[in-house]
Amino acid sequence: MSKKNIDKLLIFALGGVGEIGKNMYCVQYANDIIVIDSGLKFPEEDMLGIDIVIPDIGYLTENRDKVRGIIITHGHEDHIGGLPYVLKHLNVPLYATKLTMGLIEAKLKEANLLGTTNRILINSESVLSLGVLTATFFKTNHSIPDSVGVAIDTPEGVVVHTGDFKFDQTPVNDQYADLHRMAEIGKKGVLALLSDSTNAERPGFTGSERGVGIEIEEVFRKAKQRVVIATFASNIHRVQQVFDAAAATNRKVTVIGRSMVNVVSIASELGYLHIPDGMLIEPEEVNKLAADRVVILSTGSQGEPMSALTRMARSTHRKIDILPGDTVIIAATPIPGNERYVGRTVDELMRIGAHVIYGPGSVTGVHVSGHGSQEELKLMLNLMKPKYFIPIHGEYRMLRQHAILAESVGVSKEDIFLCDIGDTVEVQNGVARKGSKVQSGNILIDGLGVGDVGNIVLRDRKLLSQDGILVVVVTLSKQDGKILSGPDIISRGFVYVRESEGLLEEANRIVTNTLTKLMNENVNEWASLKTNVKDVLGRFLYEQTRRRPMILPIIMEV
Repeated sequence: MSKKNIDKLLIFALGGVGEIGKNMYCVQYANDIIVIDSGLKFPEEDMLGIDIVIPDIGYLTENRDKVRGIIITHGHEDHIGGLPYVLKHLNVPLYATKLTMGLIEAKLKEANLLGTTNRILINSESVLSLGVLTATFFKTNHSIPDSVGVAIDTPEGVVVHTGDFKFDQTPVNDQYADLHRMAEIGKKGVLALLSDSTNAERPGFTGSERGVGIEIEEVFRKAKQRVVIATFASNIHRVQQVFDAAAATNRKVTVIGRSMVNVVSIASELGYLHIPDGMLIEPEEVNKLAADRVVILSTGSQGEPMSALTRMARSTHRKIDILPGDTVIIAATPIPGNERYVGRTVDELMRIGAHVIYGPGSVTGVHVSGHGSQEELKLMLNLMKPKYFIPIHGEYRMLRQHAILAESVGVSKEDIFLCDIGDTVEVQNGVARKGSKVQSGNILIDGLGVGDVGNIVLRDRKLLSQDGILVVVVTLSKQDGKILSGPDIISRGFVYVRESEGLLEEANRIVTNTLTKLMNENVNEWASLKTNVKDVLGRFLYEQTRRRPMILPIIMEV
């Protein structure tokens, strides 16, 4: 039997399917694994106190001697944000284009990983031999320069991962998507296509970035006072358009927000941002210039509570206040789940008296997506002509819609795989099927703790946030089994003590009676005493208040 028949190709996602964010995709053949992207996502509402979420890489750490490297398609947080955590446990070579690597290096420097990480620059012409797998690249358009798609040649055939893409016929930086290379790859034959599904529900084509530049310049011209524009720091095309529009309308620009300052300095250093001499000013200089000569470029397009725009809207920013008559542009679409925060920020800005331009309802097109809409997704499918199709990068409804688009251009239903994280697609002798699951899930990061907050801690936080906590402290005598002091009842977030003295006195009496009764019956294991106190007190408090606080009995013996 030849080797080819025994080994099989595995394709799976450890993040990025059934969700927006924490993208991580793996292609494995025998003893060689290539990882594509290593992102993070922001916590959902029920993840109380969690800062960020990264993929569970248990499968990769178990097979670390097989991992040949991590390839990064572009420099957005949902593709590079997990690297400082992942590289601590998986020290493998890292492959990225120039700008992407610049943004990654800033992160690795903060995490003290710069010296220990093997970083290899690639471009769209690179060819990487990684075990039996070979990776080549093709240029794509996205809302950040230097983004690429990846074609991985395996013994079973070619697997293509598009990265995030759209087809912009008039890109701001004149970096056109390499349609010829894509068509060539398709002509040679594609076994499986993994394609970006973010805008699979949106008909038509996504607008060109160039159109946005024209609109921004128009807003700058009409604004009588200062202009504040908030966008994603990593949307470098948009940032360039702000500088271009400022130059055309004779305004100076100040940059605020830590991530925006970082990205502007990295991108201009590497030659991806062109800022005219003398245009950048310090935030302190803003008030010295005439109001119609200033642009404030800021973070906070998602209404994040600590971002620069939100602090300006609440008048709590140290250096800059928004004044009545200022124009504020929010040049980004809210990430699903952030709509409420953005709405709140817009309300606060309008209360100040600012003119706010935001959202799809705004008359001017100050934002276009970086992801292709339905016609572009069909174009990618037609260029690649894959045998098998795996929609990625999107919530389930987007993946489902992308599958329907694939069927409409001739991919048969049986050859489309809708996957959850951890699901594998196995290909052997050219035939694909769903394989067994690999370890996957979320690793929650809270402060410096990585993965130490799990479901039990989150459940406790949820309980504390709903009905508060009641601590019962009692000291017992070891010899004669009597209560020496207490019970003292401490309430936090349950009831206001001064207004509930009667309730707490009654609770105190119930605890005393319970303990006395148990000790008279010679029950003196701590566990039984605690459980009984919790049960009796819990029932009483629920009858009286219809609330279930967390009850924490502390019993000491002397």
